[in-house]
Amino acid sequence: MKRILFIAGIAFLAACSSEKKDPKAELADLKKQRTELDAKIAKLESSVGSSDTTKTMARDVSVYEVTETNFKNYLEVQGKIDAEENIQVNPEAQGVVTAVYVKIGQGVSKGQVLAQIDDKVLRQNIAELQTQLTLATSLFNRQKNLWDQKIGTEVQYINAKTQKEAAENRISTLRSQIAMYKIKAPISGTIDAMDLKVGQSVAPGMSGIRIINASNLKAKAQVAETYAGRVNQGDEVNVVFPDIPDSLRTKINYASKTIDPASRSFEVQINLPSNKKYRPNMLAVLKIVDYQNSKAIVIPISAIQKSENGDFVFVAVNGVAKKVVIKTGKTYEGKVEVLSGLKVGDKVVTAGAQNLNEEDNVKF
Repeated sequence: MKRILFIAGIAFLAACSSEKKDPKAELADLKKQRTELDAKIAKLESSVGSSDTTKTMARDVSVYEVTETNFKNYLEVQGKIDAEENIQVNPEAQGVVTAVYVKIGQGVSKGQVLAQIDDKVLRQNIAELQTQLTLATSLFNRQKNLWDQKIGTEVQYINAKTQKEAAENRISTLRSQIAMYKIKAPISGTIDAMDLKVGQSVAPGMSGIRIINASNLKAKAQVAETYAGRVNQGDEVNVVFPDIPDSLRTKINYASKTIDPASRSFEVQINLPSNKKYRPNMLAVLKIVDYQNSKAIVIPISAIQKSENGDFVFVAVNGVAKKVVIKTGKTYEGKVEVLSGLKVGDKVVTAGAQNLNEEDNVKF
């Protein structure tokens, strides 16, 4: 009985195994599953509206609305502050310094005596000549009285007069020389350097004292020859003093017409207002306006992309990105002048433009 049941079980398992391996049945079953999956996919696609969700998804971007604006392009050059009156005062005579009357930082007036050179010998000579002049004057006065009375000869009168005048001339000459032994201020200003000391031997042309008039300062710079036709007197300029810090907007007061053959550059000067913060030789950066367009179309440089056909930008039109080829002009501080391709009111994509394709949906 057990043997019969065992044989029946084996037969049943064999029948089941042969049924699972039937290719036709398996194929029919897979087709049925595919039909059910297609139906589900179609249903889902209809609910989202498209099988390609990346094309319908609007990308988040930032836009810049184009307007007409005043665009300025600046030429930046480095210069320095210089005093219009920056005078090196040198001795006019040779000798030993006997006195120094001023010190660094002191204000002085034009004509003020700054130092004294030993003039003892000259003063002694003047004293001797003064004695001679006194005698010559007395003799002349007597001879003149006699001549007025028709007493004496004309030769005697002329001789007395000549001696008197000669003594006067010699004294005048010595007094002119003795004035050279006083070192005087040629301008009013401030003592910026004092190299003279009592007991020091000096000579004409030797450096001694420097006086600066800090109330009359200028900013000066050398501009490359390339810009000779673009930088002129009267041009607008922004002068920046990085070390203060401070800045001012003014105009170029002078632009040299001569090119320096060594540096191939020309000088520009800007008059500065009186300011205690400004010091000679202080750094000054000159930002000169060398181009200006009062009705320019300007966009951020970050919005521009490159292609084989040239520069282009994406413009948002009714929520869709449109590729627009543009022609650019001057560039300054992250802004670009657009000469063609854009018009007022266009919304240029800035942030997010790198990952865009034409016809992509955008929102901002």
